Amino acid sequence: MTLELRTDSLTAPTLAQQPSFCVQTCVAYDADEQARNLHGWSQTYDQLTAGRFLGGLTELCLDHMQVFVETTSHTLRQTCEVQEDAYWFGIPTCPAGSGRIDTQVIAADALAFRPGGIEFELLTSAGYEIFGVVVKGEVLRRYAAEVERVGLADHLPNTEVVSIGMARKERLCASLRQLLDDGAANGAPLSSFARNNLQASVLASLFDVGALPANGQIEMPARGRRQSIVSEARDYVLANRERAINVPELCERLHVSRRTLQYCFQDVLGMAPATYLRTIRLNGARRDLCNASRESRSVQDVAAAWGFWHLSQFATDYRKLFGMRPSDTLKAALGAHQVTGRRSFAH
Repeated sequence: MTLELRTDSLTAPTLAQQPSFCVQTCVAYDADEQARNLHGWSQTYDQLTAGRFLGGLTELCLDHMQVFVETTSHTLRQTCEVQEDAYWFGIPTCPAGSGRIDTQVIAADALAFRPGGIEFELLTSAGYEIFGVVVKGEVLRRYAAEVERVGLADHLPNTEVVSIGMARKERLCASLRQLLDDGAANGAPLSSFARNNLQASVLASLFDVGALPANGQIEMPARGRRQSIVSEARDYVLANRERAINVPELCERLHVSRRTLQYCFQDVLGMAPATYLRTIRLNGARRDLCNASRESRSVQDVAAAWGFWHLSQFATDYRKLFGMRPSDTLKAALGAHQVTGRRSFAH
């Protein structure tokens, strides 16, 4: 089984009843309305300080994950419960002492954690902002076993507050904010591959910052094996060039953990696996564009042949790497082919 976190690989219901697969933003002028706006939760908000309430929610519901950022203007007492067999990670951006979970202070360097099916209480101060990630339990356990190579059965946090360090917390908040900002800017529903990649990226971030227990030791393959792993990864991507291969699939294919895969790529090539995978596909597309004039192929044909189905993103990545648009490469190749043809005719 390929680990793609696909909707057809699990029979469990999704986090949202009808996920739109695009970022949605809403504003509420009532605390109860704010509580209802968050999909998949059972919760009640009590406003504790005077004044007109204002709340904001930016949310992305994926196949088996929910990512959101919530802002609230007034002090609230919240009773909350996530659905069964799911896990919630709450990452406040506010100063230490401005939020509590089940009477425990959420420190400046910490996040909150609760499993689904268990009601908990949040007390949040005025002007509160908190990021949230909710992951289906089955997906989290499978990702941990097949990508991180660690079992979660006895290693999930056993406390409501998990300290991860200020730098790590800021990095996690920044990555989640960027994810939501990019999704809002894009506007269109995400493709299946994009959703899989986003889910895997968020899970990797949770392991990297220490919100979840990573495997304590990274496998250190011998130098020859490191080069072999990188070569095998490249061969696998080129053999399946019509679809984009992600890191979880490579980990399963090569029987290595994500951290070992990262170590090998950094040691051999000095770059992250995901960056390299995209780069070799872009190079392949460029070679085909240079030859496309002889085969009457369009930019769209070449992009699709290399697993790039989002044309605007393909054009952006291509220009960033090569300093020109894919259409410019095709035009240059067509011009060179016409010149060659005229010379041949003249002879």
